[in-house]
Amino acid sequence: MQPLRKADPSAIAGYRILGRLGAGGMGVVYLARSGGGALAALKLIRAEHAADPGFRERFRREARAAERITGRWVVRVLGADPEAREPWLATEYVPGPSLAEAVALHGALPEPTVRALGARLASALADMHDAGLVHRDVKPGNVLLAVDGPRLIDFGIARSAGATALTATDAMIGTPGFLAPEQARVAGSAEVGPASDVFSLGCVLAYTSTGERPFGTGGVAAVVYRTVHEEPELDGVPAALLPLVAACLAKDPADRPTAAEVHAALGAADGPAGDWLPPGLPALIAQRSTRVLDLPVAEPTLLTREERPPGVSRRRLLMAGSAAAVAGASGLTAWLLTRSPGGTGAGTGGTGGPLASYTIGVLTDLSGPTKSDGRGQQRGIRLAVEEFNARADRPFDVRLRVVDDGGRPERAKAGARVLLDEPGLAGVLGPTTAPTAAAAGNEFFLRRMPLASVVAEVPSGQIPGQDSRMTYFQPRALHDVMTVPFGRYLTAHGLVRTAVVEDRAAGRYSWFAVKSLKEYPPSGANGGVVTSHPVEADSEDFGPAVRAALATDPQGVMFAGSSPRRAALCARALRDQGYKGLCGSVEYVLEPEFLSVAGPAAEGWFFGTGYVDPDGLPKARTFAAAYRKRWGLTSATPVDRFATEAYDATNWALQALRDATANKSDSVSAGVINSLLEKPYDGVAKTYLARTTKDKPTALIGLFLWQVKGGVPRFLGAYDEAAAKGT
Repeated sequence: MQPLRKADPSAIAGYRILGRLGAGGMGVVYLARSGGGALAALKLIRAEHAADPGFRERFRREARAAERITGRWVVRVLGADPEAREPWLATEYVPGPSLAEAVALHGALPEPTVRALGARLASALADMHDAGLVHRDVKPGNVLLAVDGPRLIDFGIARSAGATALTATDAMIGTPGFLAPEQARVAGSAEVGPASDVFSLGCVLAYTSTGERPFGTGGVAAVVYRTVHEEPELDGVPAALLPLVAACLAKDPADRPTAAEVHAALGAADGPAGDWLPPGLPALIAQRSTRVLDLPVAEPTLLTREERPPGVSRRRLLMAGSAAAVAGASGLTAWLLTRSPGGTGAGTGGTGGPLASYTIGVLTDLSGPTKSDGRGQQRGIRLAVEEFNARADRPFDVRLRVVDDGGRPERAKAGARVLLDEPGLAGVLGPTTAPTAAAAGNEFFLRRMPLASVVAEVPSGQIPGQDSRMTYFQPRALHDVMTVPFGRYLTAHGLVRTAVVEDRAAGRYSWFAVKSLKEYPPSGANGGVVTSHPVEADSEDFGPAVRAALATDPQGVMFAGSSPRRAALCARALRDQGYKGLCGSVEYVLEPEFLSVAGPAAEGWFFGTGYVDPDGLPKARTFAAAYRKRWGLTSATPVDRFATEAYDATNWALQALRDATANKSDSVSAGVINSLLEKPYDGVAKTYLARTTKDKPTALIGLFLWQVKGGVPRFLGAYDEAAAKGT
């Protein structure tokens, strides 16, 4: 809700204007009150657009369509004038959040809520279709949540089934990610019928069940392509709802159920509302309702003479009007204000006032080459935010804004600019590569916005000003020290001869690894010796280098490189030449490609990494159980890589956001940065801190040891403890 501006009218056609609900290029949507006291959402079209005959005709069509829809689960039309100089349309005002906002704040909704929501929306669509109308833009942003059920809104592009479209034939109608394949193809609008609304409803149900769009995020072209050509991602949809949702998302409109059939499958939509909303959402609706009472009443833009009883001030009359408005809104606000949000006064600090809201941005790869790490990060971040928003003592609400950078620097830069326009942005998490983190980091540095990644490692100097005005945080162990865990294992077992196969295709990385190992050899205090044996970048023949390495009679062999495939070729050469001793490498190599190419030769290899398996840490097992439950994973399914670290980093950021708000920082983002710099966080995986201390050099915090056993990587624990224990 925004206050009125000086140029806004104080009244339109008898409706008193109270505030702004939203604005766009075509006009403004106001919160208004009718003469009878009912609250309304009043859409006013700018005169310059109304002068376009085609645009005015589309507005007439919207008004006619909205007036024909009278079901319980749509907003009713209270009045309209398509012929006015500035056309307007007034509908019921629903004080609750949109479904999109609810999921952003509270995460995926439980199955009973999804079922009730779906039944009511299907009922609304069935009524529309019976009236010969197609909505064509069913999406979470067009669903408002009220205590008794949802309301479907925005019939701006609805039209009669089979009617001639007023939109250009090459224009795509609907919202990418929630539109049907036949809408995405744009050619032949006549094929966009009631079945397209059912497809969109299936997308909404999947999104509400999982918190993620079934066709992913990213650029419009990528999302549209997946909608038309690929199957939806339905992991996490409850098993009882999965067949119905999958049927709604059939590519062929003829294979989808009707809205009436969806309604029948989900259950009655018109029964008692009951407790269909999960804990937390009734309180959010209450907050939205109370804001109406806080709005100042605008003075008229034109002075008029008015009659009023002696001794009664204009201000008292206006306050009386406000009271009438509350009473006229079906008693909803009054009912909400007489009960504690969530039953406990949760999140209001005992004042009953609405909570402030801040945004955490997620800028990560969800569709490119590192999408598996991006998915793990996003899921860990989302779980942390959902747990925070469920806390009764939280001082504010947190919403997520996710942007897919596709693993490409140019998209990361554009995504950073999108996030910087988000209201209440407190910080951003998530790049998966050094180039994307650097591209985004440059944008965020200019606005002093904190950015953190538990995956990417950005070389010094690629983001400006970090020595004097730190804005980029990298709470992970450096790749340059990833040889330490295997080296520590060799030392713990008294092994003094180490041969390093130096893969020069890795450039500086392999050179530095060899240099470090020779300067600080395993078992160095006991006369440790390291020899190096190079493989040139343009060669895939590891035989000669391995033969030379084995001639030194090594007790351990280290692969110094960054390519999983080339590491696998090294492993096979070692096996073929009969070596049965210890082998090790680094995080770069521990990928599925290494295991598949190396085959049996991968068995027994050790790896130093900067990420954990939470099942191997007693402190993290509660997180692992919550993660699997949230994302519908079996107990045998591993937690996504980097999800644990992203969960921790989010809680570190939330700790910093608490400090910034408690300290009443002039700039919330600057306050978050100050707290991150000064205050460590003890997470479930490790301790997170921004600066090296005497006892805790950041380069070595969070180093872990893994070993391939039975063809599968197994987590051994923190590198120093794991090395001492052995295998």
